[in-house]
Amino acid sequence: MTMDRRTLMKQIGGIGAATALAGCSVQENNDGGSDGGDGNSSDGSDGSSSSGSGGTATAWYSLSDSELAIREEVISTYNDETSNTIEGADISDLQQKTTSAIPAGEGPHIFDWAHDWAGNVYEQGFVVDKSDEVSIDLGQFTETAQDAIQYDGNLVGLPYGAETVTPIVNRDIVDSTPESVDEMLTLIEENHDPDNGQYGLAFPFADGYFTSAWLHAFGGYLYDNSADDKLGVNKSETVQGVEFMLENFVPYMPNDPTYEPQAAAFNEGNAAFTINGPWSLATLNDNDVNYEVFSFPEMSDGEPRPYTGIQMWYFASAMEDGGDDAAAAREFTEWFATNEDHITKLASDLGSIPVLSNLVGGDGLPETVQAYSQSAGQGTPMPSHPDMDGVWQPVNDALTRAFNGDSSAQEAMDAAAEQVRSNWED
Repeated sequence: MTMDRRTLMKQIGGIGAATALAGCSVQENNDGGSDGGDGNSSDGSDGSSSSGSGGTATAWYSLSDSELAIREEVISTYNDETSNTIEGADISDLQQKTTSAIPAGEGPHIFDWAHDWAGNVYEQGFVVDKSDEVSIDLGQFTETAQDAIQYDGNLVGLPYGAETVTPIVNRDIVDSTPESVDEMLTLIEENHDPDNGQYGLAFPFADGYFTSAWLHAFGGYLYDNSADDKLGVNKSETVQGVEFMLENFVPYMPNDPTYEPQAAAFNEGNAAFTINGPWSLATLNDNDVNYEVFSFPEMSDGEPRPYTGIQMWYFASAMEDGGDDAAAAREFTEWFATNEDHITKLASDLGSIPVLSNLVGGDGLPETVQAYSQSAGQGTPMPSHPDMDGVWQPVNDALTRAFNGDSSAQEAMDAAAEQVRSNWED
């Protein structure tokens, strides 16, 4: 369905170990069940919930070890303090399993992934619209989050966080945090010493998600369903972003553009800068890297705009017939998405960017989350249209060819555009 960023997460880990979920309890009322929005049902912002429908719902997700420990604690707390039962399962290949299990009637009631699956899973009938049944006010979420959880006017899930990539600097190598892209480029060059195993920059060049800030920086785009020409892969503005990276980044990077070797260089203290997401910080902490996360700095002739993702619970087709089990799944997602104590803990422990409007940009958030939040504000949501599925791999292949010098930026992106159109025809 999309680039498998979560598979990388499971390999490198999330942030922090699981701790007790203090302040995230689910307080019971005596009225039982959802009240259909008559004012007695909590919005979850104070950590409360109705006692539940008494149903049993299955929830699927694919998480790193430390994320998984926290998720299991959350579900256990919810189950203990309501009459609902949520049966969670960590799925190693969530895309494959949902694709095969849901049509066979063996899938979950809800599953957790970024919003870019929305169009594909809705068009395939894997998820259902619950706009008439959700009892919480969607207005409490950011506008970006509200848009992300709806496809073609259908509410296909509820959001609980956001994520993106942003620059990170090794402060044992670089004394100061750059205030502009030009300054960052100077520092990358000055701190590049490959003869002694030190690189100026290390980040996954062969990936359209990680390079998106620069692909978009000059007005380019990969896919825009609202544009006259939806495919922007080989437009001059997008190619300019590739050329910018080839000129300013590639000479100062390890020679393998894929995730693992690039991440390893920074994780082991052998690079001055990287560009990565919050899921990468656990390894940095474990390795005692003296790092600082900062938002994309100002650019003299462009504007870095990274792809952002909204983390959400999808309403799977198992919820279509209603009943106590479906109600339990809905009630759990409503609580999970709106409990401020819980959302704040996800920010503190996992670097998740809150999408509850009254938490966004709050001074109480960790500095790392504030930096990611600022970069997310600079960014653009990943397209959720099914056509985007045919875009990722050709772009990744093109970036690899350009990095290796096998093709010019224009040639590589022209070939990618041709492959995308072929994918769409198929």
